Amino acid sequence: MGLVTVQQMADRIDGLLAERLGLKGGTLQGKLDRAGRRLPRKVRDAGAALATAVSMMQSPRLMRQVDDLTVAVAYDICVRHLTAIDPSKARKGLVSGIAASIAFSMLVLGAGIVAYLYWRGFL
Repeated sequence: MGLVTVQQMADRIDGLLAERLGLKGGTLQGKLDRAGRRLPRKVRDAGAALATAVSMMQSPRLMRQVDDLTVAVAYDICVRHLTAIDPSKARKGLVSGIAASIAFSMLVLGAGIVAYLYWRGFL
């Protein structure tokens, strides 16, 4: 596997991270760091292995140490996970999570006010 092939794989993963998770700018490793817990550990590790392989392919001596099978498996893991992510569904989940959090807070606040009024004898 050559430098161009590994670089194309890294660019594809980079593009999917930008498209599916909305991560902008930086290198592949930087985007993986910014993704944080939005990606499972297995996908983060595979992306890090791919980013390491890209940097190793820059040096002729280190190029021979890159395992083609490891790079291919890491690429497949990343592509399989990132293509399954639906950006609009993720946004809807985020908005509904925020709305649910606000509603629960309002419910707890209302219950607290009613309990306080009952305790003070106004109800």
